[in-house]
Formats: sequence, C-alpha cells, structure tokens
Amino acid sequence: MLSLFASGGAAAAEICDLPPRYGLSAAAMAIVRTACNEHRAWNQPFIDTQGRVASLSLTEAERGELAYGDTPAWMRVAAYWRESGLLASVGDRPGARSCMAPDGSRWSEVDCRAFLIDTPWSAAFVSWVMQRAGLAGFHASARHLDYIRAAFRAQDGDPYTFTDPENSKPEPGDLLCLLRGRDDVVGFAGLSAALSRTGALGWPSHCDIVIAANVGGDRTLYLIGGNVFNTVMMRKLPLDRTGRLVLPKPLATGDGSEDGVGVALECSPARESQCDLNRRDWAALLKLRPMALLVIPPPPSLPTVTPTAPTQAPMPPGFPRVVPPRPVPQQQNPATPVEPVKPNPPR
Repeated sequence: MLSLFASGGAAAAEICDLPPRYGLSAAAMAIVRTACNEHRAWNQPFIDTQGRVASLSLTEAERGELAYGDTPAWMRVAAYWRESGLLASVGDRPGARSCMAPDGSRWSEVDCRAFLIDTPWSAAFVSWVMQRAGLAGFHASARHLDYIRAAFRAQDGDPYTFTDPENSKPEPGDLLCLLRGRDDVVGFAGLSAALSRTGALGWPSHCDIVIAANVGGDRTLYLIGGNVFNTVMMRKLPLDRTGRLVLPKPLATGDGSEDGVGVALECSPARESQCDLNRRDWAALLKLRPMALLVIPPPPSLPTVTPTAPTQAPMPPGFPRVVPPRPVPQQQNPATPVEPVKPNPPR
C-alpha cells in the first residue's frame, strides 16, 4: 500500500485533497472545507515544520488573479471584510468606505487597496471562514482576542472552549492562537489570568484554523490562517507520538503590530536558528465543541400567486363562438335519482 506521504517516485497527497477523517462533525468538515478552498485559491503558500517560508505567491494588494475565477487578490481580501460583516467596525479607517461599495474607478481601487495594506485582516479572515461555513454562535470580530475571550467564558451556545495547547490534542476545526509583540512569554497561564480580570485587554494576537492533525501518522499539524505574510498561508507544526503539539521555546519577535509576521529580533543570516517562524507564544487552543451547530438558512420565500379566472382566447373571424357545456350536478343522495338535463326546445 502506498503511503499518502511517500517520498521519491510516489507523489504525496495534498492535505486539503484528502477525504475528511471519519467521525468529524459537520461543523468541523465545513470549516476545513472553507479554509482549504481559500488556501487553494491563493496558490497554496506554506511555512514548513522548520518554520521557514517554503512557498509564497499572491499577496493582499496585488492585481494578480486567484487560482479560480477572475477575482484579483485585493478584491478577495475586501470581500473577507464585507461578507464577514466586519467592515463597518473599521469604517473610520482611511480607505474603508471605498471597500464597502467599489465603484470601479481608479481612485476607489487605490483607496481600498491602501486600506487593505494598512489594516490587519487575519481576524476578518477567520470570521469570514466561520460565517461562510455556517458555524452557529461564533463571535465574529476584527480582533482575535474577542473570540478568544468568548471561548474563555464558554457560555451556552458558544462553539469553542478555551484550552491549554500543551495539554490538549488539536483537531480539525479548532483554532490555535498565539500572542505577539512581547519580549516576555505569557503562555496559557498568563493569558488565562489576564482574561479572568475585568477591563479591556489590548494584547495583539493571531489565530490559525486547524485543518488536519497526524494524518497517516506523520506527526504534523496543519493550519491555515489569513494575513500571514500578507496571504492565506498554511503552517505546519510538529506533533509528538500522542498527537500533542511540540512547542519549542518561543522567541521574542517584537512585532507589536497586529499583522507582524513573527521574525525574531535576533534573526539574521548569522543566526539562522533564531529565524524559526513557528517559535511563537502559542497561548491557547480553542477546541470546537463536538455538538457545535451549523446555521441552516431558511428556505427562500416563494411569491404569492393569486389565482385568476380563466379567460377565453379570441377566435379568428368566421369561427363560431364555442359555448362550454352546462355542468351536470353531482348526485348528493344515492337513493334519489338526479333528473337529467333537458335540452332547450327549438324556437
């Protein structure tokens, strides 16, 4: 039997092309399918298990068309904002209004593309995937921390629960989240303590969507996230033999911006070991509840049709008018015969 990940003569199968794992919930399958479709559209860029960018194609503000259809890359990112319903939440940012209803003009395009470059869209991408997949109860937001907090509170109806990535096994449909822009490592304990306190929490963060884990025993976790190196990127992380994450010691990245790519401060040609893009402060694994539901859209309303009396079409000249026969009354009582209808006497 050929391995799905054989090297040499046999071609390895793409993770997104494999059939869903047995036992996955409908919600998990819908999330994975949606994220995979978008990754294919962006020509499948990825970060390998050593934390190196192995492939990079289209980026957010390009006019280059995606792998399917004729949509330029920048218009697809604008659609993530609009279709997730989050564009209004950042409507005060320069260029946002031009993305709401592009008029096709050169000025509108340039203005919208400037907004897409300057505004982090990774949380909008995750929210768009959940909305397109139809996941019920997801707290869509332009900030990852909002739905991380929702999972931490774990109220009834929330599709995710907040867990420690070092002690939980990631599965398709989960969200793996990191904290960024800090010189200290916060981790699960620090994030939990911060979320338990009242008040605003302005920590920059990022979440990727888990699409597969330990397929064929390959000890690899596969994730897809938006706005990673300005594209829809797959990331591969190592797993141990039990299916848990192998999380190397995080590196200080100093990327305080919401869309920082995660290059360590000490990364340089002479310090390649400091350039692992996967050595991040992975602080939370949001587990998709087994009973998470999909929103079933209501059937489209049908127009009300008012019945009208039939009309007789006009006949050409010279044709006699056809008179329909008189109806024969129905017999109400079988014991009482019905008198036959007599023809009219001739005049």
